Amino acid sequence: MQYDRADIERRMNGAVESLKSDLGGLRTGRANVSLLDPVVCEVYGAMMPLAQVATVSAPEPRMLSVQVWDKSNVSAVEKGITKANLGLNPMTDGQTVRLPMPDLTEERRKELAKLAGQYSENAKIAIRNVRRDGMESLKADEKSKDISEDERKRHEEDVQKLTDKYVAEADEAAAKKEQEILTQ
Repeated sequence: MQYDRADIERRMNGAVESLKSDLGGLRTGRANVSLLDPVVCEVYGAMMPLAQVATVSAPEPRMLSVQVWDKSNVSAVEKGITKANLGLNPMTDGQTVRLPMPDLTEERRKELAKLAGQYSENAKIAIRNVRRDGMESLKADEKSKDISEDERKRHEEDVQKLTDKYVAEADEAAAKKEQEILTQ
């Protein structure tokens, strides 16, 4: 096993990016086009992501608009949005499906904030797993005489600094999202 700082950093960054993507899908009171990322529709005999059959936009702060490209797919898009269980009520107007953002109850806000915390914790676990892998490869490198004990210790400090940096990024992203959810 060879110690690879770039690989460790890439994997830790991937965990943080994944967290940010997950947090983007959490519904706050504001309209956000990434809210519809998990929506899939059954069109042309196959399940397709909404982005492949329509254009999603947020024309107003509390409204999403889905412009369906093929008129025959409007009802499939509507069904897909309803099945995604996002708490949105689609209103069809020709080839456009409008999705007004309902107000969040205090209880739902707390649930969403808690969920953001869980996403953050999962990302931090992933980061710590990458750290563990890095530390194990350093010990293996030292054992096979590829690096000295001093080099191992220096690299371990580097891995720990990377871990601290990415855990802080994950905490910051989650705190920002929790704040956004609770102060609507």
